[in-house]
Amino acid sequence: MSLAPTHAPVETPSHAFYRDVLELLTRTGVPFLIGGAFAFMHQTGIDKSTKDLDIFVRAVDVQRVIAACRQGGYDADLVFSHWLAKIHSPSGFIDVIFGSGNGMAPVDDGWFEHGRPAELLGIPVQIAPVEETLWSKAYVMERERYDGADVAHILLGHAESLDWRRLIDRFGPYWRVLLSHLVLYGFIYPSARSRVPAWALEELTERLRREAGAPDTSEPICNGTLLSWSQYLGDVLSGEFRDGRIRPHGRMTAQEVARWTAADKS
Repeated sequence: MSLAPTHAPVETPSHAFYRDVLELLTRTGVPFLIGGAFAFMHQTGIDKSTKDLDIFVRAVDVQRVIAACRQGGYDADLVFSHWLAKIHSPSGFIDVIFGSGNGMAPVDDGWFEHGRPAELLGIPVQIAPVEETLWSKAYVMERERYDGADVAHILLGHAESLDWRRLIDRFGPYWRVLLSHLVLYGFIYPSARSRVPAWALEELTERLRREAGAPDTSEPICNGTLLSWSQYLGDVLSGEFRDGRIRPHGRMTAQEVARWTAADKS
């Protein structure tokens, strides 16, 4: 069953900007993937209105993207050193993503090795892999934004064809996050539970069973900040828990966390 949209996106003034930047990056040879709402529509057939375009690049290529877009006449800047740059024009903006706000989903070679060909605005592109899309969305559990429904829809459409070993490995020691979404998926779509392979559920639940009798971790860490930067902030600011985003527990520096926390993300 094809989940790609059956109609082209409605043309808007911002599309000329998107098309120009996509052609610019293609000409300059900067590797990029399409993510965000356009990728989600391609992966699930669900059209989510969006005011911007998300492209994914490796961290080592961010400055190349910024330089190419500036030379093309656009404003382009690094916004957050651990995951995001932006390209601006009067008709819109493009997010240049090379990680995630919580630091957990860096864009690496694996994203590009498993990208899928598509066409956007008449331009041949590569879409971010379904596994990596699910991985990055699985952590988004903010009060004002929860991507659990997106994860469930991705599973509904692709559970039978996912590279489950690669997906499980992506979560690494944070496999509980994936298991929580699989449990909810089975609740949301009880008639499609079997699309998730039994061995994957059995492996994760066996890990859970083994941990059930294990002692608590020795360090007081709050990993809730990996799911919601705001709702668990009091736990770490009080000094009772260490922030799971900060090295050596997470991938971010204390300075990156402070800047991300202070930013207006409304």
